Amino acid sequence: MKVGKWLIGILCMLMAVLAQAQPEVRLAVHDSFSLPKNILAQFEQDNQVKLTVIKLGSGNEMLNKLILTRAKPIADAVYGLDYSNISRAQRFELLAADQPRTRKVVVDLPQALEVDYGFIVINYDKAWFQKHKKPLPRSLEELASPAYKDLLVMPSPATSTVGLGFLLANITILDEPYTWQWWAKMRQNGVKITKSWSEAYYTDFTLNGGSRPMVVGYATSPVAEVYYGKGKYQTPPTGYLSFKGAVFRQVEGAAVLNKARQPVLAARLVQYLQSDQVQSAIPTSMWVYPAVKGVVQPPVYSHASIPPIAYQPSWIELVRNQEKWVKQWVKVVQR
Repeated sequence: MKVGKWLIGILCMLMAVLAQAQPEVRLAVHDSFSLPKNILAQFEQDNQVKLTVIKLGSGNEMLNKLILTRAKPIADAVYGLDYSNISRAQRFELLAADQPRTRKVVVDLPQALEVDYGFIVINYDKAWFQKHKKPLPRSLEELASPAYKDLLVMPSPATSTVGLGFLLANITILDEPYTWQWWAKMRQNGVKITKSWSEAYYTDFTLNGGSRPMVVGYATSPVAEVYYGKGKYQTPPTGYLSFKGAVFRQVEGAAVLNKARQPVLAARLVQYLQSDQVQSAIPTSMWVYPAVKGVVQPPVYSHASIPPIAYQPSWIELVRNQEKWVKQWVKVVQR
C-alpha cells in the first residue's frame, strides 16, 4: 500500500514538472471571444503548449491596452482587431511585420488573418414595437425625431468596435459636417451610450429587461436568440434595420504581435483560428460568419439574412481620419 502511494506521488510530481515545462502562448481577445473549451484544448494538445486567453475589455479597450504595453507585450497574438481599428494598430507598430500565411477567405483585412465577419446594425424588439403600435424608423433622420426619443442604446465608438463600426457607416453616407449635426440631434433625442456591446444588449435592451427597444448590435443576433431559446421561439423575437448609413460590415482578424515572446507558437495559434475546427464553431459560439471559404453554416442560420446594403469608408479615409472622427464624436455626444 505504501509503495502504491509512493508511486502515485512520484507520478503527480512528474506531471506537474511536465506541465511547468510546457511553453505558454498568450492570446489577447475582446470580451466577446467565446470558443468552446475543447477547441482551445485541441490546440494545446496538438502543440504541447499552454494557451492563456487574456480578455481585455471591448474591442477598442483591448487595442488601447495593447498599445500601452507594446514595449513589453502582455500577449503573443491578438484576436479581434477589425477594419475599423487595425489602421491604428499598424500606426503604433503593434503587429509583427511578417504574418503567417492565410487560407482562402471571403473577406479581406490588411496585415492580419481574417477569422470572421458580421454586420453591425440596429436590432429592435419586435414585441415592444407591436405592443406600442409604433412603426419602425426608416432612416437616420427619422431615428433622430421625437417619435424615437429615449429608445436607442449603443456602445461608445471610443471603447467598442461595434459602436465605431456604426459611426463609420453614418459618416460614409452622411459625410462631414452633417454627421456631427445628426449626432447632436441624437444626443438631444436621448440616445444612451454604454461602454460595451454586451452592456447595451444584455442590460439596456428591452428583450433582456432593459428600457430601450433598439440597440446597435449584429444582424445575426436574432439567430442567437432562436438558438438559445431552445424551442421557445419559432421565429426570432428581434429583427434589424438596414436603412442607409446604419449598416457596417465588420471583419475581424488575428495577428502575431510585434516583440511576441513566442512568435512561432503565436503564428501557429493565429493560423489555428482559421482551421476547420474553429471556423465551424464560430457561427454558434460568436454569432458571426466564418471568414474561410467553404465553411458550411449550421441549420439555425436559416433564420439569418445578410443586409442588402453595408457601408464603410475607404481605407485611405479611415487611416487618415479614424482617430479624429472618434474624438469629434466624443466631443459632440459625451461632453
